[in-house]
Amino acid sequence: MSEGSEAFLEYGTLVPDRTGQADAFDAIGERYDDAFPHKEGQIAAAKWLAEELAPGSRVLDLGCGTGLPTARQLVAAGHRVLGVDLSPGMVEQARRNVPEAEFRAVDLAELRPGGPDGVGEFDGVAAFFSLLMLPRDEIPYALRLVHRLLRPGGLFALSMVEADLDDEEIPFLGHPIRVSGFLRDDLLRVVRDAGFEVVGEDAFAYAPATTGAPPEHQLFLNCRRA
Repeated sequence: MSEGSEAFLEYGTLVPDRTGQADAFDAIGERYDDAFPHKEGQIAAAKWLAEELAPGSRVLDLGCGTGLPTARQLVAAGHRVLGVDLSPGMVEQARRNVPEAEFRAVDLAELRPGGPDGVGEFDGVAAFFSLLMLPRDEIPYALRLVHRLLRPGGLFALSMVEADLDDEEIPFLGHPIRVSGFLRDDLLRVVRDAGFEVVGEDAFAYAPATTGAPPEHQLFLNCRRA
């Protein structure tokens, strides 16, 4: 990718609309982990990331939620973790759950590797069900931002719910949130177009432990920055 295409990677041409998204997760609070107690796919994807990275690698947990299980899992494997989430309430829980990691309440669109508020570069990034909170048109920008935040050859663990949705409002644990999704082949195309090699994939049928959230088909992609 040429230096001249750098502008495409910036969020500056977008005006992200997060209306109500953080408020919903602030209100959900600790009920989130109670509603989603079985996270075999997420644990397996984070295990791949943790084991493939060199000891002591720097990892970004993008959309860290409560810090469980991913940030705790990565810290336990000896990695240095920065978790970011739009919801200040989730970040406060993450700080309590995983005090060994660093957490920030920040919109992913504001992340930059350099500059006064830059977060630096990472050896690995985990984004488990965080990009589905974005409109479809924004997801390629987010993926290219992850590409920029990763060092050459860096690893990226991504999960999405397989669904043909674009910024559609759904009830989630008693609160409305907006979600997007792709069918499998479309997701693979978008990820590869953002500059990633997909080195592994898995899928899980998942039924949350509450009738407030419908069953879902989860896609997990193990990726490398090409």
